[in-house]
Amino acid sequence: MTGILVVDDSPFIRKAITRIFSGRPELQVVGTAQSGEEALERIPATRPQVVTLDVEMPGMGGLATLREIQRRYPGLPVIMLSVYTKQGAETTLDAISAGAVDFIDKSRLNVMDFDRLSHELLDKIEVWRQGPRAYSWERAAPPAPASPAVEGALPAVCWSSYDLCVIGASTGGPPALQQIVNHIPPNFPLPIAVVQHMPVGFTRPFADRLDSLAWMRVKEAADHNTLRPGHMLLARAGAHLYIEPDLNAHLSLDPMDAVHIPSVDVLMESANRARPGRVVAILLTGMGDDGAEGMLAIHRSGGLTFAESEASCVVYGMPRAAYKRGAVSHMLSLSEICQLFAARSGDP
Repeated sequence: MTGILVVDDSPFIRKAITRIFSGRPELQVVGTAQSGEEALERIPATRPQVVTLDVEMPGMGGLATLREIQRRYPGLPVIMLSVYTKQGAETTLDAISAGAVDFIDKSRLNVMDFDRLSHELLDKIEVWRQGPRAYSWERAAPPAPASPAVEGALPAVCWSSYDLCVIGASTGGPPALQQIVNHIPPNFPLPIAVVQHMPVGFTRPFADRLDSLAWMRVKEAADHNTLRPGHMLLARAGAHLYIEPDLNAHLSLDPMDAVHIPSVDVLMESANRARPGRVVAILLTGMGDDGAEGMLAIHRSGGLTFAESEASCVVYGMPRAAYKRGAVSHMLSLSEICQLFAARSGDP
């Protein structure tokens, strides 16, 4: 049984989230709180394994509450609930940087997409419900991450032998991407295109945040943007990012039946068609298998493929799926991937 503490100042939201969990016997709402102060009082008594926490609350806001939870209970997973507003998105990204494990756009609790939101929230809870990353009050903190299935020495990469770098990420991706852009040098020779699974409304603030951290120019992708060295395009939530042969970006809703929009597979497969054999692909932490087929296409065309190892993944799903398909040239930890960019190994 996994205990969940629901923290939100809205009685409607607390009731709606409790309803989502009520049909799952392995989950139990052990308590609710309408403020950050009340949440901090209730955690020792309810001993939850996961906390859902509203971003915007009167009094002690979600961000301050998160930081206090992190200080008192290191490793206790906190999933933030935000709304689709500019301020809400920026505060949510601050929360991810401060240690929140994931976030949900709770705006959909007020629309007809309740079933999809329920599945999304349950999927995110499942990541932290069991396994090596599950929170244990007896241990007081989660154990060290499991050893990677495959590790390799840091390879020498001649970046100038390639035309384009593509990156895919999902759960745990925002802080990983922030680390990576911090290590990309100002003379990095390739343009970069990124898909990070996020709700609509959050990719532009996230692109702005990456832009503030990077030597590169980072922006949310728009139709006809040209990928060129010194620039990174972040796929816009709600639209697939295709790379044309002239390295121009094209946004499309097709395929509309994709599990994720934007899709990492769509980005990687289009990049491979545009520059076969001349693409570097990197697949970071995330649930599911998005990116595995696209990375396999790049690998078979002679491109270079890296996946984040289990040692540093928040969720070792997408990289594992790519590895099982034989699509990965090298498995590297996040710190090694950062080193790879910083070193520009093998370039003249």
